[in-house]
Amino acid sequence: MLALLRTFSWQDLRHHPWRSAAAVAAVMLGVALAFAVHVINASALDEFSQAVRAVNGQPDLEVRPMQGTLGEDLFAQIATHPDVARANPVLEATAMARPAAQALGNAPIPLRLLGADALLLPAMAPALMPRPWEGAARDALFAPATVYLNPAALQALGVPPEGTQPRPTLQLQTGLQTLAVQVAGTVSAPGAPLAVMDIGAAQDLLGRVGQLTRIDLQLQPGTDRSAFRQALQALPGWPAQATLAEPGDAAQRVSNLSRAYRVNLTVLALVALFTGAFLVFSVLALSVAQRGPQFALLAVLGATPRQRLALVLAESALLGVAGSLAGLALGTALASAALQLLGGDLGGGYFAGVQPRLQWSLSAALLYGSLGVAAAVAGGWWPARAAQALPPAQTLKGLGSASGRAGRGWVGLVLIAASAGLAALPPVFGIPLAAYVAIGLLLVGGIALLPWGVAWLLQRLQPLAARHPLTLLALERARRMRGTAAIAVGGVVASLSLAVALTVMVASFRGSVIQWLDAVLPSPLYVRSALQAAGGDAALLPPGFAEVVARLPGVDKVSPLRTSPLQLSAARPALTVLSRPLGADPAQVLPLTGPALAVPAGQIGVYVSEAVVDLYGVRPGQAWPELSKAFMPAATDHQAQAATFFIAGVWRDYVRQTGAITLDSAAYQRLTGDTRISDLALWPAKGVDLAALQSRIRSAAQQASAAAPAGSSNSGAANSNVDGSPPLVEFVSAQSIRERSLQIFDRSFAVTYWLQAVAIGIGLFGVAASFSAQVLARRKEFGLLAHLGLTRRQILAVVAGEGAAWTGIGAIAGVLLGLAVSVVLVHVVNPQSFHWTMEMNIPAPRLWALCAAVVVSGTVTAWLAGRAAAGRDAVMAVKEDW
Repeated sequence: MLALLRTFSWQDLRHHPWRSAAAVAAVMLGVALAFAVHVINASALDEFSQAVRAVNGQPDLEVRPMQGTLGEDLFAQIATHPDVARANPVLEATAMARPAAQALGNAPIPLRLLGADALLLPAMAPALMPRPWEGAARDALFAPATVYLNPAALQALGVPPEGTQPRPTLQLQTGLQTLAVQVAGTVSAPGAPLAVMDIGAAQDLLGRVGQLTRIDLQLQPGTDRSAFRQALQALPGWPAQATLAEPGDAAQRVSNLSRAYRVNLTVLALVALFTGAFLVFSVLALSVAQRGPQFALLAVLGATPRQRLALVLAESALLGVAGSLAGLALGTALASAALQLLGGDLGGGYFAGVQPRLQWSLSAALLYGSLGVAAAVAGGWWPARAAQALPPAQTLKGLGSASGRAGRGWVGLVLIAASAGLAALPPVFGIPLAAYVAIGLLLVGGIALLPWGVAWLLQRLQPLAARHPLTLLALERARRMRGTAAIAVGGVVASLSLAVALTVMVASFRGSVIQWLDAVLPSPLYVRSALQAAGGDAALLPPGFAEVVARLPGVDKVSPLRTSPLQLSAARPALTVLSRPLGADPAQVLPLTGPALAVPAGQIGVYVSEAVVDLYGVRPGQAWPELSKAFMPAATDHQAQAATFFIAGVWRDYVRQTGAITLDSAAYQRLTGDTRISDLALWPAKGVDLAALQSRIRSAAQQASAAAPAGSSNSGAANSNVDGSPPLVEFVSAQSIRERSLQIFDRSFAVTYWLQAVAIGIGLFGVAASFSAQVLARRKEFGLLAHLGLTRRQILAVVAGEGAAWTGIGAIAGVLLGLAVSVVLVHVVNPQSFHWTMEMNIPAPRLWALCAAVVVSGTVTAWLAGRAAAGRDAVMAVKEDW
């Protein structure tokens, strides 16, 4: 076998290098895309996990609130529990930071601010232990308005790691406040920019005395965690909204959240590998047809059918190995470039801000390399079978094979029926595995039905062509060789069906997003904090700001919006609570999927997104006791009964995959006592000067900043806003939000358009290769037609007619199959992966254009493939039979 590969196969590769290179490139692209997605995600998740472990330390348990903060009285109870060895109180916040001496034109950076007990950090979180610079005061660890920066913050802010004299001063902007802090040293924690300070100093600086965001616990050796959990929850005054989490829960939540996204990206990347298998098939089919006499000679010399089969499969495996090795190298390069240029974010926003190092895995490389080899071998199976079944005597005479069996249509019907059953199954661990298998079976079943479909359709077209001899000859040849025709157009059907499915899915998604944007962006102008990059409390506007803006001249009306996280379960990512004025008819402000239910007296109506329905199993018309627990402390503090929440409707949300809850802003403020807002929808009065109105709103923000309570900054710079300072608020129009959202959408799905083009190109290359292979086997037929009086133009017309018939049938089958696949994508894969639904939208003009391009291209490629054979001397072609 090795000797045949070195001589027989190598000679063919030397004579047709570009043909084999095309097959290797197709396999390479599929492996590269899939492997790059895996490496990027694995690197980002590893870096994120390391950062979480460094920042959170290694406590045994964490006490966190579902929403809001915890009180210090709870910390006192937990710290004195006999099973607790150490309890570290933590306060976290976000801010935008810049050096005080930096030019105002330079953009600030998002900074995570963490306050903790410095005396407990060496034992619980060594990476967070402050390391004062040389010359620092003995009490620098506990000094007010003093922070310690990690390497990422030092680099982003331009602070030397060894420190300077005088000590660097930073300006932290949170909300409409500007706070001044001094840098006194460093911490070794990796990850995004981070500043650490003493818990008491952090509470004083931020004006949050007595508030904690979490409590880290280290237990006594031998403590039963389950029993300890029950003991804590039985403590008098234990808040119902307090949850106990394991240290690794945060990384696991992000891994689970990004899993569906990366699996879908991987499946999309494997589409290129799937079409690459068809290209390998086309290349080897042409190669086997061209080398038919050589295979026949090998058979005469003693090569068994099994050996011929093994030889072609070995050739396909070598193509797969070459493509896989090149794909792994390209995938590693793509992943490295993406990590350098884009960080670890795959486009879904799961690892924003993470700058990971490349994590290369040999086991993953072997897995994706094996997929490439398997795809190539699968593509080489039919040509290998053709070489195995090759009749030596006929082939040496140049008569080719007369096989034209149509196959068994019932196999395709069974596969399609099985795909319909699988599409109805639920997801597995949040991944629509059954739906992916259903799509694969649907494609294979549809292609398996092609011979039967070709025979059925051509038989009904035959009477229409009875009076046109050339057309009848083309149709009759295609009908009698329907097995060969089905193989030839199989690549077109597979590639066109995938292109149609992706086109319909993207068009449906884009149309639904446009409708959703129209529903959720009712006002022409929006006002928000200029600190959106920081997120969290730093991006909130102060209490009363909406009322101040509403009273300004030129303002018709305003509508405030508040968004806040809600951690109902430690095993799931946080929900988002949105509070906004809902009015008497919530359907006017929310894109509800059904009618809103009447809210019973004494209960609070909430409207949940589709993701909440899937993830938490709640339904309209139900009460939600778990949500009541999250707001129970606020209700108890106000000496009121716990709120009862009633699910009054479900709305569509294309932003928050983890789920969102909407309730009226008056109810939210009554429950939490928090009147800060995140955004302000604004309707300017008719004919008002927008520039003047925006200037008045900026002045109102400056006045609100000056009136804000000062922190404990020693520099006196806290809450100061001098002329020329960066803006506190920013304005964005609804139109710009729509345009930006659709630009992000189109950029996110740009790879699908590229894959469509690649798939169509591979399908047409397959048609050309198949026609070329059959033309080589039909030289005697063309010679006989020439002897019967057909001109070269007429012979080419017959070949072009066959190409038009085959690709026309392939286009019809591809569109029908693609529409069936798109139904699975739109109504099964998307809801199971991302927990949102969309309306089906079939872009008929685009599909017609795809079909026309395929039919025209297929006809032209068939005509070009037939030119060489039709141009041969007819007498010499027939003489080979003598």
